[in-house]
Amino acid sequence: MKAKRQAEILRMITQQDVETQEQLQELLSKQGIQVTQATISRDIKELNLVKQPAADGAYRYVVSTVTPVRHAFAGRMQNIFREGVTFCDVAQNIVVVKTMPGLAPGAAAALDGMGLDGLVGSLAGDDTVLLIMRTNSLADSLCKELESMLR
Repeated sequence: MKAKRQAEILRMITQQDVETQEQLQELLSKQGIQVTQATISRDIKELNLVKQPAADGAYRYVVSTVTPVRHAFAGRMQNIFREGVTFCDVAQNIVVVKTMPGLAPGAAAALDGMGLDGLVGSLAGDDTVLLIMRTNSLADSLCKELESMLR
C-alpha cells in the first residue's frame, strides 16, 4: 500500500502544482487513499521531495535533483522502484522501463527529477517509460544501473 501511495504522490506532483501537505492529503483522499498528515510528511521525506517556486510565484513539490542516482534511490524510493518496476531493457539510445500497470508516470517522475546525465527526455504510458539518452553507451550504462537496483 505504501509503495502504491508514494507512486501516486509522484504522479500527482508531475501532473499538477501541489503546494501543501494538506492539498496532497486532499488529492489522495479523492483517489480513495486515506492518510494522516504525519504519513504524508514521512512520504515527502522518503521520496526526497522539495518545494520549488512555480511560475505564478507560489511553491510546489518536486523531486529533488541534488543527489546522484544511487542516493536518489536510497531507502524507500529504491523499494518503490523494486516493487513497481518489472524490468529494464535498452535499444540503442533508448532505455525501456516496464512497470506494474499505472506506475509508469510515478517512475518517470522519479527518474526525470534526478537530473540524469545524458537524459534528453522521457515518455511515460501506463506501464512503460521510455528514456531517450544522448548516446548508446549512456543508455547501456543507465539500464545496467537500473537493473542492479531491481535485484
